[in-house]
Amino acid sequence: MSNSYVIGVDFGTDSVRALIVDTQTGQAVGTHVHNYVRWKKGLYCNPATSQFRQHPLDYLEGLEASIRGALANASDDVRQHVVGISIDTTGSTPGPVDETGLPLALRPDFAENPNGMFILWKDHTANAEAEEINNLAHHWDIDYTKYVGGIYSSEWFWAKMLRTIRVDEAVRQHAFSWVEHCDWISAVLTGNTNPLTLRRSRCAAGHKALWHSEFDGLPSEEFLTQLDPLLAGQRDRLYHDTYTSDQSMGNLSAEWAQKLGLSTDVVTGVGAFDAHMGAIGAEIEPYAFVRIIGTSTCDILMAPNEEIGHRLIRGICGQVDGSVAPGMLGLEAGQSAFGDVYAWFARLITGPVRELLGDEAADTMSSQLIPHLSAQAEQLPVTANDLIALDWINGRRTPDANHTLKAAITGLNLGTDAPKIFKALVEATAFGSRSIVDRFLQEGVPISKVIAIGGVAKKSPFVMQTLADVLNKPIQVASSDQACALGAAMCAAVAAGIHPTMEAAQQAMGSGFDAEYQPRPEQVATYETLYQKYLQLGAFVENKPVSSSQSIAQYAQSESL
Repeated sequence: MSNSYVIGVDFGTDSVRALIVDTQTGQAVGTHVHNYVRWKKGLYCNPATSQFRQHPLDYLEGLEASIRGALANASDDVRQHVVGISIDTTGSTPGPVDETGLPLALRPDFAENPNGMFILWKDHTANAEAEEINNLAHHWDIDYTKYVGGIYSSEWFWAKMLRTIRVDEAVRQHAFSWVEHCDWISAVLTGNTNPLTLRRSRCAAGHKALWHSEFDGLPSEEFLTQLDPLLAGQRDRLYHDTYTSDQSMGNLSAEWAQKLGLSTDVVTGVGAFDAHMGAIGAEIEPYAFVRIIGTSTCDILMAPNEEIGHRLIRGICGQVDGSVAPGMLGLEAGQSAFGDVYAWFARLITGPVRELLGDEAADTMSSQLIPHLSAQAEQLPVTANDLIALDWINGRRTPDANHTLKAAITGLNLGTDAPKIFKALVEATAFGSRSIVDRFLQEGVPISKVIAIGGVAKKSPFVMQTLADVLNKPIQVASSDQACALGAAMCAAVAAGIHPTMEAAQQAMGSGFDAEYQPRPEQVATYETLYQKYLQLGAFVENKPVSSSQSIAQYAQSESL
C-alpha cells in the first residue's frame, strides 16, 4: 500500500514519545514528547528503599498528548492515511487491575496509593520475594527459571505482584488481576481492557512472568500456591496464550479515534518492551548484539531457534521464542544502571550547590557538568593503576541478577579529582557491558556485531569510545534518535498488513547508521588489565572466593570477541 503511515509510541522512564512514519520510506513526518507530570515531581517514589511507582494517569495523559502532538505537526493527508499504532514500554512494569482492567489507582479509593499504581522496572522492593521464587523453583520438579537464565529478578512480574499483595490488604482484596504496562496501554486504545481477553505480549510474558509453552503457559497453580497461598487463583485470572508483536491487538476504539482524530480502521498492534522494539528499529539481524543505552541498558540478541534454541543461557533475562521477531529466539540481558551511574555522580556534586547557592546555580551547573567531566576525563591517560569502580549502584541485572549488590570505588587518594572518578564510573559501565558479552560467548552464543541506540549512544562520544575499547569491537550507532519508537512503528506496519514480515519492514523503514566507534589498539590491552581488576573487585564485594575471580579472569583472557 502506498501513501500509508504508522505511529510508534515509546513509553520510557521519564516521558512518552510518539513518532509518525511513512511505511514505504521510513521518513518521520511528525513527533512529539510528553514528560510525565507526576513522575517529574517525584511522587509515589522513595529512592532510599528502591520504590519507584508511576501513576496510570501519567500514561493516559502521555498517550493522548504525544499522539495528538505528533499529528499536529503532520498534514491532513497523513492523518487520513494512518493505518496502525504500536506501543512499547519499559518492563517489567506491572500493575493491579479490577475485573474491567481498570488500574486500581484510577479508582478514588486508590488514587494516592503507590501499591495501586504501576511498579516501574527499576523498583527493587521485592528482593526477598525474588529470592523465594528462586529457592522454590530450584527445588521444584520443574525449574521455572530455566528459560530466564536460572535466576528470577525483583524487577519482574511475580516478585512485584507477590510483595504488593503481601504488604497491602486493600490491593489484595480489590485486584482481580495484574497487567504489564505494554499490554494495558495497548488494550486501552482498543477499548477492551478485560484482563481475561486482552492479548498479552509474548515478550513481557516470556521474559518476566515465566511463561513458556513447555510449562503450558505460566507456572502451575501448585507451584504458585506453594510459593504463597495468597497467589491461589491468580493463574486463572491472568492468561494462557501470548502474542507476538506482528499481530493485532484490535482496532482503535471509537472513543480513542475521536480523541486522536483518527479512524476506527486503525489497527493497534500487540505491545512489547522498549528494548525489543528498539532492536527492531536498530535493524537487528541474527547474532547482532543491540545495546539500548540510557538510564539503564537492555541488550538484545536474536538467533535462529534451530541453532540456539536447545541451549539454556545462564544468568541472562530470558530466551523467548518470538520476543523480538516471530520465528527467532530473542535473548535479553542488560545493566540496572548505566546513565543512572553518571546522573548519581552529577547529583552528588550539584546537591550542595543547590543547597548553598540555589536552584538557578545548580541547574546551570547540572546542564554543563557531564559534558565538562567527559571532556576532562577524555584527556586522562589510561593506565594499569587507574581507579576501579563497580557499576552496581542499582544492583546487578546481568549476568546473574542480584539487586542487593552495591557499587564500590577503589584506588582513591588525595590526588583523586572529579574527572578521574567520572572516568572510572564510565569504565565501570563498560566493564559491566563486557561481562555480559563474555557470558554470551561462554554459553556458545556468537556475536557478529554491536549496535547501539539510546540517549547515551547518541550524545556521549567519550562513553561510546570507551565501550568500544573495552569490548574490543566496533560499535555502530543507529541514525535514528528515536529507534524504539521507530521499531514500534515497524511493528505497527506489520500488524496492519503493510509489510509481511519484520525484516521487510526494517528494509523499507530503517534509518541506517550515522557513527561507528573503532577500538583503539593502544587502549585495548590496558583495559584488559583493568577489566581483570574489575572482576576481582566484584568478586570481593560479592564475597566470592578469590579462586572464583581468578577463574573468571583466566577465562576472560582466553576469549576474544
